[in-house]
Amino acid sequence: MDLTAIKSPAFLKDMSYEELDLLSEEIRTFLIEKLSVTGGHIGPNLGVVELTIALHKEFSSPKDKFIWDVGHQSYVHKILTGRASEFDSLRQYKGLCGFPKRIESEHDVWETGHSSTSLSAAMGMVVARDLKKSGEFIVPIIGDGALTGGMALEALNHIGHERKDMIVILNDNEMSIAPNVGALHNVLGKLRTAGKYHWVKDELEYLLKRIPAVGGKLASTAERVKDSLKYLLVSGVFFEELGFTYLGPVDGHSYEDLIENLQYAKKTKGPVLLHVITKKGKGYQPAEIDTVGTWHGTGAYKIETGDFVKPVNVAPAWSSLISETVRRLAREDERIVAITPAMPVGSKLENFAKEFPERMYDVGIAEQHATTMAAGLATQNMKPFLAIYSTFLQRAYDQVLHDVCRQNLNVFFGIDRSGLVGADGETHQGVFDIAFLRHMPNLVLMMPKDENEGQHMVNTAVKYDGGPIAIRYPRGNGLGVKMDEELKELPIGSWEVLKEGKDLIILTFGTTIPMALEAAEMLQTEDLSVKVINARFIKPMDEAMLHELFSSEVPVLTIEEAILQGGFGSAVLEFAHDQGYHHTVIERMGIPDQFIEHGNVNELLEEINLTTDEVKSRVRRLIPKKQKRA
Repeated sequence: MDLTAIKSPAFLKDMSYEELDLLSEEIRTFLIEKLSVTGGHIGPNLGVVELTIALHKEFSSPKDKFIWDVGHQSYVHKILTGRASEFDSLRQYKGLCGFPKRIESEHDVWETGHSSTSLSAAMGMVVARDLKKSGEFIVPIIGDGALTGGMALEALNHIGHERKDMIVILNDNEMSIAPNVGALHNVLGKLRTAGKYHWVKDELEYLLKRIPAVGGKLASTAERVKDSLKYLLVSGVFFEELGFTYLGPVDGHSYEDLIENLQYAKKTKGPVLLHVITKKGKGYQPAEIDTVGTWHGTGAYKIETGDFVKPVNVAPAWSSLISETVRRLAREDERIVAITPAMPVGSKLENFAKEFPERMYDVGIAEQHATTMAAGLATQNMKPFLAIYSTFLQRAYDQVLHDVCRQNLNVFFGIDRSGLVGADGETHQGVFDIAFLRHMPNLVLMMPKDENEGQHMVNTAVKYDGGPIAIRYPRGNGLGVKMDEELKELPIGSWEVLKEGKDLIILTFGTTIPMALEAAEMLQTEDLSVKVINARFIKPMDEAMLHELFSSEVPVLTIEEAILQGGFGSAVLEFAHDQGYHHTVIERMGIPDQFIEHGNVNELLEEINLTTDEVKSRVRRLIPKKQKRA
């Protein structure tokens, strides 16, 4: 079948199980081939091929609404809704998004790149449906990993209470990105081994109804028997106690099982939870045998061997540099405890976990819990290191503010993937952390210019006992600089001059330092003298240096790979205003007031004019004509 000829999922309605099986093979082959070039979330999508096809066969999208939790398992859905021809551009600049995108298709009704949101969104759509009396099915699809998120549990509680019609698909592959952890995961493990619970329950109820109801005593006895057997069949009956009709577990790769149970669910009143067991990576052996999450999302790879296509002779990854320095310090400092919300692989904490298993905690997809747990550790004179992506730290804003900063606790935040991250797009660009952290009292926030300074910042953070401290670092690899053997402590709030100059001052940090230095060197050929400052401490700023710089009254340009509103440049403007430096001209460069879509980072920087050429243009404009020398 030519998958690129698909315009609508309607063709599935008349297909036999044999034809559906053949379609599954074709889709898997298509995904394996396309993603070997573009990269993407290969494991999750190979695991939901049959489930997605069965959903589109039994329901009528877009009237019936599928809400994909996280959204990285929506590739099959995109193929079936007419977007197979766009897969050569997957996750590339101006190409097909790797997540559901409402402007892409009417079949994408909810956008998400963060987990645990589908059930709440579905509840909103259910309420709207019932108020409008429109009658469509609302079907959220949530993974077992996402179910550990507090927001999902809040939604389950409310949905069960309201008892409105909704079919929740629990896609249980025993993994999120990394192997799942926690008591709820163990509950699902018991359910997986319990067999087809709902069929046994139905047969039991049928038999009980045939018992002659001689007075109320026998009827109540029958109910107690049913309940006791129910608890015997499935320990806890977790979802039924929440108010759901639990169906399953179901083989997520059997069309017969899937369709039979979907039809049963459609006839059931109230909220239904259909527990589907799938195999992440199914159909491609390297992804199938993955037990740590390597094949959750990948770059390009060789189909025949499963080897990843990676550049050679590159510097260490930032995530590895930070976590390995923490591990090095943990050998001397027994206070250090590492915490991650389901990202041990992404944050490169595997080696720490092997060396210090009793001091490593993967709490699952639970960013709020991770943050407050770190605060609790800090109250007992421990030194928690919370490794968390910038975009996921957004989910723990109140915990950082209320539980950590307000109590001035010694929590060390490793803010991974800060700045533009590229292919994952809007939901994952780590550009908001400065703006939402800078106004929090007691917090120290810093970013290194290279990996050598990065290791010194980690050491500074571990040694610092003055309250919360955070280091932000980008996705990707370092610059390959020479590393000092001995670790140093950097004076809190200290900046450094990287290049002297007298006509204009650039204040910047982290990933935009090379851009600033390159522009300054090129402008020197035009006889323009630009001073470049490594403003490595975003908070507190080096106020002594700022007083010195502003006293010269030369123009100042701030540059940051972060949102401008409330960012570092805003802090510089505030300082100048509050200190009375009204004659200094200050301009800011950074991320404009918009969400940045997916694409190569350099292409994205070009699109928003955060480039060396733009720096040169700004400098030429800012330096008064009279200062230019012939």
